[in-house]
Amino acid sequence: MPMPYGKYQGRLIADLPGAYLAWYARKGFPSGHLGTLLALALELDHNGLKGLLDPLRKPPHGAGQRR
Repeated sequence: MPMPYGKYQGRLIADLPGAYLAWYARKGFPSGHLGTLLALALELDHNGLKGLLDPLRKPPHGAGQRR
């Protein structure tokens, strides 16, 4: 999901810089689904687990190949 507003509007939440996520944590995450995703992105970044998202970025095997 892309960031819907702000300095990083349009950037995937998973690609937001750790410092920006930490700033949100200090300021307070927005309510709802967006806040949940931002908090999760912070946890992944803080614990060095962003690589877990890499398989989700790759297209499925054989995607785009038609016969």
